[in-house]
Amino acid sequence: MFPAPFQSDSIRFPGGTTMQNSQGKSSGSTGIIGGLAATLGRILISFFVPVLTFLVLWWVFIFLRDSEAPQIVIVLVAIIWGVGGVALLYVVSNWFVEQLPNIWTRRLQPFVYVGPAVVIMGWYLAVPVLRTLVLSFKDDIGAKWIGFDNYVFAFTDRIMLETFRNNLLWMIIGTSFSVGLGLLIAVLADRTRLESFYKAIIFTPMAISFVGAGVIWKFVYTYKGEGVGIEEIGLLNAVVLALGGQSQPWLSMPPWNNLFLIVIMIWLQTGYAMVVISSAIKGIPLELLEAARIDGATEVQAFFKIIIPYIKGTLITVITTIVIFSLKLFDIVRVMTGGNNGTNVIANEFYLQRFTYGNTGRASAIAIVLLIAVIPVIVNNLREFNKERRAF
Repeated sequence: MFPAPFQSDSIRFPGGTTMQNSQGKSSGSTGIIGGLAATLGRILISFFVPVLTFLVLWWVFIFLRDSEAPQIVIVLVAIIWGVGGVALLYVVSNWFVEQLPNIWTRRLQPFVYVGPAVVIMGWYLAVPVLRTLVLSFKDDIGAKWIGFDNYVFAFTDRIMLETFRNNLLWMIIGTSFSVGLGLLIAVLADRTRLESFYKAIIFTPMAISFVGAGVIWKFVYTYKGEGVGIEEIGLLNAVVLALGGQSQPWLSMPPWNNLFLIVIMIWLQTGYAMVVISSAIKGIPLELLEAARIDGATEVQAFFKIIIPYIKGTLITVITTIVIFSLKLFDIVRVMTGGNNGTNVIANEFYLQRFTYGNTGRASAIAIVLLIAVIPVIVNNLREFNKERRAF
């Protein structure tokens, strides 16, 4: 039996040289390798289980799609399985990520919730944008490259220039009146006893789809023409005739017909602006307004010096939202005039080029131009939002 000093994990030779015991070295290496294997296995499992869950959900979707069960049964199962399946996907994914070491949990857990949204946005937004960009440099059937010809058309064609002018009118006039009226109503309605009633009436058009609003207002502007036995059924012409005037083809009178269409947008968007701005106004401390009044400030001064600066961020958000809506406007023009009589807009021209004329290249170029027009507005909105977040 060796003396006690030789039973340690190292052997010391004369001169101070030390040699590690091979058994201790082997067990240490095994521990490191085992830890790495365990960590790697956990990571693989954390990704394998969500993928497996997703495949099961997809298999059930295919089964329901091809099933011959009663339609009501399929709908109920699809709703229950869809909601429950998505919840299960998140719960299982989160549970397995939490089994990882803390450092990996912190790194991967946000992607459990953000990851699916990023993938969906990438597939349904980024990929189509790239495909559209490629098609914008090709001919009408997407067969050969033609360079910037489609963009030259987009910025030089007479009809396209008309669409730019009309969208500019929608953006300036429509946004100004929508936000202005929404702000005015929000301020005045707060001073009445029937605030909820008035706001409900003004907000009601927001519950109507743009196509439905177009159909409603088409009856308002309807013009039957002049002749024996012809009776006007349009509300506006009925009012004009009752006042002793003469009926007019309101939607065939450029450039006034664009203003008549913009009225519909104002009717729809004023309620949205009113509700959002009213919520911001209610967040203003009453002590601040009372102090201003005590100091001798009039209601007009309090409005411009306190209310407007306090809700500036909200106003920018509302303006940005309505500007984007005005740039991509389609439904109202399509239903009311089809873009005829000088009322065409960018989105409607894109529709005509793609689905009426069959010119994929020009339609793609118009879509890219519309995207480029919207990007600065979105970037400015995000910049203002970040400023507000840093302020808090």
